[in-house]
Parts: sequence; C-alpha cells; structure tokens
Amino acid sequence: MVESRTIVVTGASRGIGRALALDLAEGGHRVFACGRSAAELPGVTYARVDVSDDDAVRAWSEEVLRADTPNLVIASAGVMHRNAPLWELADEEVARVLDVNVRGVATTARHFLPALINAGAGVLANLSSGWGRSTSPEGSIYCASKWAVEGLTQALAAELPSGVAAVAVNPGIIDTEMLRSCFGGAAGSYPTPQEWVRDATPFFLGLSAKDNGRALTV
Repeated sequence: MVESRTIVVTGASRGIGRALALDLAEGGHRVFACGRSAAELPGVTYARVDVSDDDAVRAWSEEVLRADTPNLVIASAGVMHRNAPLWELADEEVARVLDVNVRGVATTARHFLPALINAGAGVLANLSSGWGRSTSPEGSIYCASKWAVEGLTQALAAELPSGVAAVAVNPGIIDTEMLRSCFGGAAGSYPTPQEWVRDATPFFLGLSAKDNGRALTV
C-alpha cells in the first residue's frame, strides 16, 4: 500500500491534469490542484489559477504551503497553438504558449521548490512531450516550449540539493482536447486520460530523489 502524500497538480481543469488529480485523490492522497477555468474535482482542493500569472501562483502556493509541504509537485499545465507554419502564427499565440508552457513551469518551480528544499525532500515533475524530444511541422512554438522544459529541468536538477529532484516527464500520446486540435479524429486511437492514469498514477508516485535530472516517459 502506498503511503498517503501531499501532491500539487497544475493544469487540472481538464485533460490529463484533471484525470491525474482525481485519481490521486481517489487513492487517498491529499491533492491541491489548479487550472485556468472553474472546475469541480471531488476530493481535490482546487483553485482557479493561471500559472503564467506570477502573483496568482505566489498567492496559491502560500495557501497550499500553509496547509502542508507537498511531497510531489506535478507541473502539467500546458496549451497548444493552432496547426500552422510559424510565419502564420500571431504574436499573441506565440506569447501564450511560451507563457504557460515555459514561464508557467518556471513560476510553479520558483514558488514551491523552496519549501521542498527546506524540507530536504520532494520531487518536481515537469510535463514535457514527445515533441520536447523531437519536432513536428506546424507545431514549432509548442515544440520549442517543450524543448525548453527539458533544458530548464536538467539545469534546475543540477542546482538542487540532495534529497530533492526535478524530472522532465513525457506523458505519452493521450486522447485529449489538445491532441484532437492537432490530430483530429485520429486522436481516438490513443488512450483516454482515464485509461492513461492506470499507468501514470503509479509512475508519478514512484518518482524519488534518485530520478533527479532524468528525462522520463510514462
């Protein structure tokens, strides 16, 4: 039996973040989660927070940390731009993807890691992608954002003291709203978030300090 833990999940209003937060809570863990949209997650302490908003993340982290220090922080918030060549993307589209996918990860790390470091233990899992280790046409900025997550995580791992870990995790290909925006109906041939958590939940719970700096795949 897995010992109950305190876990933070960003990007939990939909998709894999939502499925993961719900499954962890159902497993008896204390879960604090956030997302950009209002959402009801039974058993989860949920807050409406945009991870690209530093003040909002700071306030939320302070609220969470008053309750407990997390053992595991999963930075899963992410957005995708429309399928298009780079030169057809508006500046606002580029900025939004980089703000959420890169700055959001960095902001989450900046506000939660000091507590993990002070406790001398804990794992920060930053959600990457297969497109953070490869590329695809019409996905240039999304690819760039996830490659940035990989680099950020490796550099961060070298800064952390013993006992604390930062890992980059490719969740695999999952049938989410985001994937359907890229793959269309073909996304239906991949696992749903609810199917994915059967493997993902024990995977995340199995992460430890020994995984620091690793680029992993669920």
